Amino acid sequence: MSTSALPYAAAPTAPSPVRSAESPGFWRAPFAASTYREIGYTVMSLPIAIVGFTFAVTMFALGMGLFVTVLGLPVLAAALAGARGLGAAERGRARAQLGLEVAGPAALETPREAGVWAGMRGRLADGAGWRALLFQVVMFPSRVVSFVLSVTFLVTGWVVALLPAYSWVFPRYVDWPGYRVFDYTSGGERHAFYLESPVQIAGASLVGLAIVFLTPKLVRALTNIDRAAVRSMLG
Repeated sequence: MSTSALPYAAAPTAPSPVRSAESPGFWRAPFAASTYREIGYTVMSLPIAIVGFTFAVTMFALGMGLFVTVLGLPVLAAALAGARGLGAAERGRARAQLGLEVAGPAALETPREAGVWAGMRGRLADGAGWRALLFQVVMFPSRVVSFVLSVTFLVTGWVVALLPAYSWVFPRYVDWPGYRVFDYTSGGERHAFYLESPVQIAGASLVGLAIVFLTPKLVRALTNIDRAAVRSMLG
């Protein structure tokens, strides 16, 4: 006699990310909300990276400097506990802004009867804590570069692309014949170049539009570095 599955039984499914991690199409990307979430991620990553890097380096240096005494142990244990907390915050940011769902490491379990000092020694053997501490150091230069490139390309692209909309301001209010690209004097001779003619302004606007449409690809490549680091070091 054969049996059949219950009609209401369903296989458990994994929870879906809060945001979709799929990249929008090329023509839609400059106007997609996901692009600006990723840009917001790179912008917010700079102050967060400064705090995390300062915490990691200061606490590690202090702990190692005091390690010859009993004071080094609690300092390093606090550094690893704090690094785990920062790692949890990073996973939350990646989930909300990058659409990346990464399960956290297993909780560190220390028997209460082991004592305070034994618990601290157990904390020092916490591989997840060390990886989270290393994450703050390794990602600092990457996040500085991501911030600079994201903001530079975003602002430059839109400012240049929209030049036809405000080019009339310069001759009317700034006393320039057009948008000033450069103006300097060398060897007693003045060198100046302004975007004045409609052809020049239109050409500059096309260059700006190219930057606008390439910016999401750049930002996606930069945030992919964070995705890989969060997966490998904070999971």
